[in-house]
Amino acid sequence: MQCRPGCAACCIAPSINIPLPGMPQGKPAGVACANLIPETGFCRIWESDSYPEPCRQFRAMPEHCGESRQQALRLIGLLESETAP
Repeated sequence: MQCRPGCAACCIAPSINIPLPGMPQGKPAGVACANLIPETGFCRIWESDSYPEPCRQFRAMPEHCGESRQQALRLIGLLESETAP
């Protein structure tokens, strides 16, 4: 799917419970990933061997994105809370 330029909600809203470059303890939900380039919304490690498996597995769908970045953050945050252990 074509992501909204600069959105990066999928790099902020979910938690990642494994070590990743720049975040050896993982990434808490709602915190921007250390590999996110804020100015562009792109990932520094996209498609590299360091790209974490949870990120590889996530496939953004229109229902995750809503009509704005704020909606995407809320929708992905809800998905995060519904799937948390």
